Amino acid sequence: MTLSCRSESWSIRTLAANPTALVGLIDVFFTTKAEYGVRLLVELGRQPSGQPVSLKAIADAENLPLAYLERIVALLKRAELVESTRGAHGGYQLSRAPEAIAMDEVVLALEGSVAPMECFVDDREDADGRVLCSHHNDDGRGCATKLLWTRVQAGVLKTLADTTLAELVDFRNRDLTTRQTRQIPPERETAPTAV
Repeated sequence: MTLSCRSESWSIRTLAANPTALVGLIDVFFTTKAEYGVRLLVELGRQPSGQPVSLKAIADAENLPLAYLERIVALLKRAELVESTRGAHGGYQLSRAPEAIAMDEVVLALEGSVAPMECFVDDREDADGRVLCSHHNDDGRGCATKLLWTRVQAGVLKTLADTTLAELVDFRNRDLTTRQTRQIPPERETAPTAV
């Protein structure tokens, strides 16, 4: 995902709605691939161990596009985060316990990199891992903001590495429990009064 606006043509409306685009940032670090992939994994993590779930069931439960989930699950399968079972009762399941799946592994499998700025992605064949600067030929001088974006990237990666799928599953389960207990039981609902 590109986070720089230098190759995009921005309208005045876009810039007014998102002033950070003026400095080369947009509202998010990750694409929907990461968001939907994490949501898919959370749903798989909520299932009883060893019970495969169909992508259609997850797409319906999370209101996600099935065709897009099929592409996402292929990336997760390639990264050995999920495994599939064929047959009438087949589907997908986690390849290991949610406690053993860190979010940095998930996001890197889905996004390919974590880069707060476009200059962080060095896709040249002879790339040596250095952070590039989009403002000039980075011949060792470095961009004035390189330190900031390097720290942002390191902070994001550390947070992802420190967060397990199990934590997200627990959070989701608590959220669902809270929502269910806040609902008014049907026998207590009152019909609207006619005026």
